[in-house]
Amino acid sequence: MKQITHSEQIAVQVKRLPHGEGLDLPRYATPGAAGMDVVSAEEVTLAPGARHAVATGLALAIPQGYEIQVRPRSGLALKHGITVPNTPGTIDSDYRGELKIILINHGSEPFPIVRGDRVAQLVLAPVTQAAWDVVDELDDTERGAGGFGSTGGHEKL
Repeated sequence: MKQITHSEQIAVQVKRLPHGEGLDLPRYATPGAAGMDVVSAEEVTLAPGARHAVATGLALAIPQGYEIQVRPRSGLALKHGITVPNTPGTIDSDYRGELKIILINHGSEPFPIVRGDRVAQLVLAPVTQAAWDVVDELDDTERGAGGFGSTGGHEKL
């Protein structure tokens, strides 16, 4: 199989806030990683069922036409029930405040977060904005107006 490589990188301006000094910038853990690990700039303990916007000590200027998606780290989700409740979270290109990661503890034990801990992944993604086209009728499809579960249950296909 032919190896496909993408070397294009998009510059994203980042500003370290005072409480983010000394912390790693978001970075890819492996060459094939889609998401960059982002770390906490604070110490907090998430009680079971609790939510908290975890400070990162960073502010960003994302280029117009892009967003940064905030996604959970799979290991935290599987092992501890820690996830991002609005997955994927979106950081818009015109937002200039501190990047905070909303986390929730779905686990049964309190979960401590220490300054410098990896808490989520960031994925830079292109954005296509919709232009609404109001029509009187929509085209027909095989599915039609069938909603939740209309294509079958969870059983094998």
